[in-house]
Amino acid sequence: MTSAVPRLVIAAPSSGSGKTTVATGLMAALAARGLAVSPHKVGPDYIDPGYHALATGRVGRNLDAYLCGTELVAPLFLNGARGCDIAVVEGVMGLYDGAAGEGELASTAQVAKLLGAPVVLVVDASSQARSVAALVHGFVSWDPEVRVGGVILNKVGSDRHEALLREATDSVGVPVLGVLRRARQVSTPSRHLGLVPVAERGTEAVEAVEAMAALVADGCDLEALVGLARAAGPLPGGFAPWTPGPAPTHHPARSDKRSPLRVAVAGGAAFTFSYAEHTELLAAAGAEVVTFDPLRDEELPEGTAGLVVGGGFPEVYAAELSANEPLRKAVAELALSGAPVAAECAGLLYLCRELDGLPMCGVLDASARMSERLTLGYRDAVAVSDSALAAAGTRMRGHEFHRTAVEPGAGAAPAWGMRAPERRVEGFVERGVHASYLHTHWASEPGVARRFVERCRTS
Repeated sequence: MTSAVPRLVIAAPSSGSGKTTVATGLMAALAARGLAVSPHKVGPDYIDPGYHALATGRVGRNLDAYLCGTELVAPLFLNGARGCDIAVVEGVMGLYDGAAGEGELASTAQVAKLLGAPVVLVVDASSQARSVAALVHGFVSWDPEVRVGGVILNKVGSDRHEALLREATDSVGVPVLGVLRRARQVSTPSRHLGLVPVAERGTEAVEAVEAMAALVADGCDLEALVGLARAAGPLPGGFAPWTPGPAPTHHPARSDKRSPLRVAVAGGAAFTFSYAEHTELLAAAGAEVVTFDPLRDEELPEGTAGLVVGGGFPEVYAAELSANEPLRKAVAELALSGAPVAAECAGLLYLCRELDGLPMCGVLDASARMSERLTLGYRDAVAVSDSALAAAGTRMRGHEFHRTAVEPGAGAAPAWGMRAPERRVEGFVERGVHASYLHTHWASEPGVARRFVERCRTS
């Protein structure tokens, strides 16, 4: 039964302990053994799921109790785990860290409890020996509802170091399920917003995942890890898998140039931030979703009726994006026609008049630039203007994560009114365009996808 899918949560005391290396390596090692592995990531992160997908051959999916609500965590998990032999969930930050000021909300611990999943704690042991016992004991005893089923000791220096760590951990009664040596650590390049996405690394990303798999296969007890996952039992709550909606109603072929109804979604190395559920919701609402690459394609897909431009790193590719003048003009013409356009973060920058002095699409009378200030965190927002994406008054939760700033001109209405952590308005609504820094997860409010597709149909 899907509800009893074997599952593990890979967590850590803090960021930088090695969660991504262990989780990705474990996914790849299990897949190499012939298991169908369902990959998941706690939190809003877009980059780690790309490595998970490379490791498993399945789309990486996020489980975010803040963005989607606690009631959707298990259904979204079950949807991703359909037909799989085992699921591996990579945590976020430290095990008990969640949305600031919201208690356990959106923490790895909360997701583990919602899934009834055992936790494997990855501990950076590089600068400790017997003290590891106190650390593990604290994490095991902090919340009795969180079941820590074992630890993986990371960055271990020698046989003697390993022996001391094992002796200390044994005293806590938590089994050691793996030991990874310091000399064999896998290096993954990063920059201002985290790891470099898979789409930008090509064969390097494949080699990195293969190295992670070898590290975990050699240093961890895979049989014990699988056994722990199989002991999880049915998920609590009796939830059914999430679905994007019923099959779309048949619409007769139309005579105009946009038939069949197509929604173009930006992809490629510059626009890698997207949740899998978004395209699934668009398709369920009746759209034919077609991906294009703004770095390479000089035209929008034929028959484009609406455009979705998600997040990514346009600042890294600003020169290439600017150089693709034919596509910039095509995007501007589509937007000026009144067709629905939904843009998040990187998409917002792409629609601006310029980015760091380089011409962009000019859809919005706004100028964007790189900034020294990191804007980061969850947001509670309400739509303040009617748009192709949301009716005024629609409440959604989102996430901001950028080092850029936009200086707006005149003419556009704001997209969102932020309710928390501070009150302000943000984004742009103009003609069919909805552009904002706010990343949202449409599964929390599937009506936005249906509304967007319907506007594509009638605009």
